Amino acid sequence: MAYSIQEMDATAFIKVRGSTDAQQMFLTWRGSIYSFVPDEPQKHLFNIVGMSVGRFIDNQDGSWDLTSRELSYYLDPITDHPLRTWENPWTGERLTVVHVANKLVQRFIQGRLPVGVNGDTTTVFFNLFSNYPNPLKDEKFLAYSPNPHYQSVELFKFTAATDELLDPEKSSASQVMLSWDRVGPWLPWMKMGNKAGHLIYSAFGNKADSFSALPELLQDEINSRLPLYKNAPTSKLDQEDMTSWIYFKRYFEAYLRGDVFPIPESEDE
Repeated sequence: MAYSIQEMDATAFIKVRGSTDAQQMFLTWRGSIYSFVPDEPQKHLFNIVGMSVGRFIDNQDGSWDLTSRELSYYLDPITDHPLRTWENPWTGERLTVVHVANKLVQRFIQGRLPVGVNGDTTTVFFNLFSNYPNPLKDEKFLAYSPNPHYQSVELFKFTAATDELLDPEKSSASQVMLSWDRVGPWLPWMKMGNKAGHLIYSAFGNKADSFSALPELLQDEINSRLPLYKNAPTSKLDQEDMTSWIYFKRYFEAYLRGDVFPIPESEDE
C-alpha cells in the first residue's frame, strides 16, 4: 500500500498521546539543542531528556481536554549529565541552569487531524505555533528576554500501528514512537540579551504506560525531589498553564541566588 495523507478524528491523537479511558500515560524523549545564529556555525549547546505525564478527559461531545505535567533537563553535550550551571560561550558568564518544570500544561482537542498512512503504520501530525506577548516584558528582564512577543514552533509526529488507531475497542496505541522538533528563542536563563539567533531542538522518544519505564534520571529526580510529576491531574484544572518564561519570572530571585532547579512545588503553588 502506498503512503498517503489522510485525516482521522481526534481519537487517533488521544490514542497515540494517551488513552481514551482517562488512564494517565507517559511520554519520554531525548535529543539535542543547537544554536542557529546568522553567519555563525551551529553550536551543540545541550542534550535534553524529558517526560510528560498526561490524561485525557472526554467531554462527551467529540472534544477532549488534555491535562498534563512535564519535565525536561538540559544536559552537558559531552558527559550527558544534568547541568547546574552553564558558561555562556558568547559572553563567558557562568549562569544558573533553569530546567523545564511545567506543572500544568492543558490542551483542548477536537475535530480531525492530518495523518500519514503507510500500510501497517500511521503517523499523526501535531504542530503547535505559539505567538503571544512576552511574559517577561519588564525592564529588569531586558538582559534575559527583551523581545515584546514570544514566538516558537513545535512539530510533533507520533507513529503507531494503523489497526490500533482504527479499532474502537482499543483505548490506547501500545507502541508509539515520537519525533519532536522545535524552533524557539534563546532561553531567558541563557542571558543572551538581544543577540540575533534561535535555538533548534531535535528529539525522539516513545510512549510509556508506567513510571518505571522512564529514564533513570527522571525517576530519581521525581522520587527524591519532584513527586508532583509522578501523576497527571485527575480532571481539567482551572489554573494557568506553566511555561518556561512564566516559570523564570516566578523564580527569578532563586535563579539569581543560584538555587538548584527545578524548584520542588506542591499542587497549590
